[in-house]
Amino acid sequence: MTVKERYSGVLAYFEAEVPVAESELNFGNAFQLLVAVMLSAQCTDKRVNLVTPALFAAYPTPEALAGASAQQVYSLIRSISYPNSKADHLVSMARALIDDFGGEVPSDVDSLMSLPGVGRKTANVVASIIYKVPVIAVDTHVFRVAHRLGLSSGKTPEAVEKNLEKHVPEHLRPICHHWLILFGRYTCTAQKPHCDTCPLTRFCTVFRR
Repeated sequence: MTVKERYSGVLAYFEAEVPVAESELNFGNAFQLLVAVMLSAQCTDKRVNLVTPALFAAYPTPEALAGASAQQVYSLIRSISYPNSKADHLVSMARALIDDFGGEVPSDVDSLMSLPGVGRKTANVVASIIYKVPVIAVDTHVFRVAHRLGLSSGKTPEAVEKNLEKHVPEHLRPICHHWLILFGRYTCTAQKPHCDTCPLTRFCTVFRR
């Protein structure tokens, strides 16, 4: 099976069977999504969603968060993984948003990545969801699924991102990230994947009947 055939089959399945796929993070605007995605690094969306209501209530705007101390933020996110560094990054990010972008979350990936604590994956998620920029964020789930389905053999997240964006039409890229991440989260899991109920085993490079 060619790579083109794999992409065609996988995308056709998702388009037909999963027409709606969205982030499982709770947010109300671009600023809140940026904060939530920063918190989600090496942490579950479920845990992030337990923390963000109080965080957003205390600091609803970049201006409010910029005026906080890292210790104040830490007290609200301490159940999140790496709370100390994330608290520092959140406050620094908010201050940079104000100083460099007038308090508005920028739409392009490079500008987003200039913010403290914002890597390529986070930038791609925000740009894709909020501004519909045709990029695909690659986290551990997307990386794993892309390899197992033979969509990429890239050795780094950025290499996998380039492979996906080469073959996925621009209009499908914003939703493709969600298709792959949710598939990896609930079906093609890292440990004990649900191969017995997987609808895509015909494309899988590791499944053996």
